Amino acid sequence: MNSRSPMPKADPRIRPLTARDLDAVVAIDAALGGRTRRAYIERRLDQAKRAPELHVQFGVDEGGALAGYVLGRVLEGEFGRTHPALRLELIGVKPGLQRHGIGAALEQALEAEAGKRGIRELRTASAWRDHAMLRFLDKSGWRLS
Repeated sequence: MNSRSPMPKADPRIRPLTARDLDAVVAIDAALGGRTRRAYIERRLDQAKRAPELHVQFGVDEGGALAGYVLGRVLEGEFGRTHPALRLELIGVKPGLQRHGIGAALEQALEAEAGKRGIRELRTASAWRDHAMLRFLDKSGWRLS
């Protein structure tokens, strides 16, 4: 562990994302991806406000600022499926706070919310060259399909 990396709390406190989180989500996403996707993230957050029953969005704070986020969307009948699924659309943790359990806590919160909604399947997509994301998904128990 890098001695300059702050240690988050043992159990990150998960909370719903709000409109005030937009700038922080955009900044974390840009730090991770090397480019800004503000318009895309704005659309995702706006869609969640208009149809909250189809969206799951959580954040974790550390030191008074957003440390990580997850955005999920309910899939209803896409790809010919007859049962709903929850798609993990975006997940991100500030680079200096990664590998301390924040991403795992966010992913577990997404799973728990899916369970509360009676959704038994989670899906996502990732670029095959995004090795860090693929390692995270593998460690979290996701399977390739």
